[in-house]
Amino acid sequence: MGMDVRTFWLAGRPATGDAELTVTNPHDGRVVGRHSVPTDAQVEEAIAAAQAVTAQAAALPVHVRADALAHVSRRLAERADEIAQLITAENGKPIVWARGEVGRAVATFRFAAEETRRWSGDVQRLDTEPAAAGRLAYVSRVPYGTVLAITPFNFPLNLVAHKVAPAIAVGAPIIVKPAPATPLSALVLGEILAETDLPAGMFSVLPIPNDRAGALVADPRLPVVSFTGSAPVGYAIADQVPRKHVTLELGGNAAAVVLADADLDWAAQRIALYSNYQAGQSCIAVQRVIVEQPVYDAFVERLLPAVDGLVTGDPADEKTQVGPLVSVAAAERVEQWVREAVDAGARVLAGGTREGATFAPTVLADVPADAKVRREEVFGPVMVLQSAASIDDAYAMVNDSRYGLQAGVFTRSLDAAFRANRELEVGGVIIGDVPSYRADQMPYGGVKDSGIGREGLRSAMDDLTYEKVMVLTGISL
Repeated sequence: MGMDVRTFWLAGRPATGDAELTVTNPHDGRVVGRHSVPTDAQVEEAIAAAQAVTAQAAALPVHVRADALAHVSRRLAERADEIAQLITAENGKPIVWARGEVGRAVATFRFAAEETRRWSGDVQRLDTEPAAAGRLAYVSRVPYGTVLAITPFNFPLNLVAHKVAPAIAVGAPIIVKPAPATPLSALVLGEILAETDLPAGMFSVLPIPNDRAGALVADPRLPVVSFTGSAPVGYAIADQVPRKHVTLELGGNAAAVVLADADLDWAAQRIALYSNYQAGQSCIAVQRVIVEQPVYDAFVERLLPAVDGLVTGDPADEKTQVGPLVSVAAAERVEQWVREAVDAGARVLAGGTREGATFAPTVLADVPADAKVRREEVFGPVMVLQSAASIDDAYAMVNDSRYGLQAGVFTRSLDAAFRANRELEVGGVIIGDVPSYRADQMPYGGVKDSGIGREGLRSAMDDLTYEKVMVLTGISL
């Protein structure tokens, strides 16, 4: 084929190993790239380099960190079209969503640069008690050390950005292990980071297979593990290294609640789109739709044409809203789950069919409570309709899940909104829209089986650091 083999990034410089892997397009199976795979010795070199630069990284002046982050933001914007096409090619996400993802990554690095410039210690007077006269505390935040970032396929650029940007912001070295299905976006990010003035050992992007990740997780020189992915893998990591600082951004089973006072046309459009965007492969994609009984029929009447109107097809086409899943195997699993639900009595109101890696936008009703499409994270373009007798019933149904990432509530009532915020067991409540809304600077994360810790630049910067107190004695204030 004569296709160039992409290098990986070893302590800030391009490197090649002794093996190659091929990345294919989920839509048509064509080869979109090849990349070199680091050897065990090269992985060791990356870890040693990160450890060697820890003190220097933590001591980097704020302007060096902020300028590096601002450079990445600018370069992503300059190369936006090329990178969006790369995301679509390796992930299968429609180009309209890929462009949105690049735009968000541009903002994520810009927010990080801005937060870095605001990142400062706090001062506390301690002479609140007679015994502490003349004392003053200076409270700063110090990085725990090198971050191991394990990133998923569904946002192959922006979810890497959410780990890399805060690490650089606080002065922590970072080693990225990107998802094997979608490593190319992370390798481009490595290329842009290599253009900055950051110390060489501060970042590595190591595209190794998942079966080699365990050794990285276990390595004592990587005190922080930041993982985004499935709950079983995330909790296995936490169990493997109980003494490390572990942040887990895990799955969801996001509910959208439509109360009787909602704007039904708006709710139907938003739920149709965000149950199916990126083929439902987002942990805050709409999966459960809980509709207050008096408006249930009127809502479904609006929902089905909205789902039917979605454009499914080639992700490279500007008009496509719903593309393939990441692989044929992923689509087959979704098909199997839908079949199990139907065999148990569920009705298919739309979709339910698979063609290769593409699964049609699907609406299910009368789904039994124990069906996987209702209990687990479907991670596909499938929504489950449920009717709620009252607002009490609706909110109880949202909480009837082992996941708790975000929920959306369509209502015009301030009281219903604040009640949702009080009662729903989730990390984020989106009022007047789908649970799929995320602003990159806000705290983002879940409760229950949706994980521990928060991302969103400032929240992640806090998470990667600990408070350190210096007390000054004999100060006249």
